[in-house]
Amino acid sequence: MTPIQAIALANIATKPAISARTKLIVARRLLRHFCACREAIHEQRRALQREAALLRQFEPFTKRQADALEQQAQDCGAEQLATIRPVLRTVGESLLHDSDGYMAALGFDGVCDVLSVNTVEREQARRDGVADLAELVFVRNLEDSASHRGEDFKQGPLFEACFAAMGHFIRTAPKGTLPDPFAPGGPLYGAPVRMVNPDGTMTIKRPDLTVHDASGSRVVKR
Repeated sequence: MTPIQAIALANIATKPAISARTKLIVARRLLRHFCACREAIHEQRRALQREAALLRQFEPFTKRQADALEQQAQDCGAEQLATIRPVLRTVGESLLHDSDGYMAALGFDGVCDVLSVNTVEREQARRDGVADLAELVFVRNLEDSASHRGEDFKQGPLFEACFAAMGHFIRTAPKGTLPDPFAPGGPLYGAPVRMVNPDGTMTIKRPDLTVHDASGSRVVKR
């Protein structure tokens, strides 16, 4: 998607007569574009960081080159990210609270249709009494559910926006006022944490999902 196309879509979303369905479709397309741009920038940064890490092995002769690459990685796409982050955060906050009333306007099946929620996951969510957008998108991550079934990390443009909003909320909340979001019962429980290593590679830190029986003596793997 070109910047001109993104602007055109954004203009469509601001029209007063636009339907809730069209607005949600447009939001998904725009968020997908922003997430793709962000990921491309992060990939470029990781590539530069990997080059810098290789040069660090031959210091002090390569220190200046390594420093320059790390600075280049830090500056890469900085302006674009400064624009993308508040957009994701703002839209994410709206989605978490369903400020646009998508569930009320479209109903459960209507929202699931727009989000491409597979029949299997849709019916399970219905049986479980899921009735709000935040649980569909963020907690259960059912957007495009068939395409990432069985994967151990959450994804999707609407999820990324909600994640950005939640991350900002957690970072800016007064210390000691929030529970651990990765703890049992938290919105991110069970979600692996993607961590970037100093050399630019990524590892996934998976949660401990072991439980003990009533006596506390036997460990049961879920």
